[in-house]
Amino acid sequence: MNSPSPIRAEKTTHLLLVDDDPDFRDALGKQLVHAGYTVALAGDGNEAIDWLRQETPDLVILDIVMPNKEGLETISALRRSHPKLPVIAISGGGRIDARDYLHLAENLGAVAVLAKPFPFTDLVKQITKALAARA
Repeated sequence: MNSPSPIRAEKTTHLLLVDDDPDFRDALGKQLVHAGYTVALAGDGNEAIDWLRQETPDLVILDIVMPNKEGLETISALRRSHPKLPVIAISGGGRIDARDYLHLAENLGAVAVLAKPFPFTDLVKQITKALAARA
């Protein structure tokens, strides 16, 4: 199992991006870094939980449909271990429509949800809103 790889930026806001699609994860991670965030990357919920045992980001961006430990299970685990950590859930769907997964994520405590594909500006707005609410 690979540990999440950090991508560094100057801004002090630390994000954990969890998505099983390496191309999507790397591209979105680079966009977030370009926007000024420090980003750690994880490929599934297990990697995310392992990383969170040693570090605590300001916010988690979490895909829902993933192998191993999927997003809904990961949100439940995060609510137990890090109850105040904001989570933004993202999904392109799977066996059911993305909106259904995202509705479940909200019920489990995600502070915002976005269906893939989404405009990057929408994600930045949700990050800003979630961090402001946490402060």
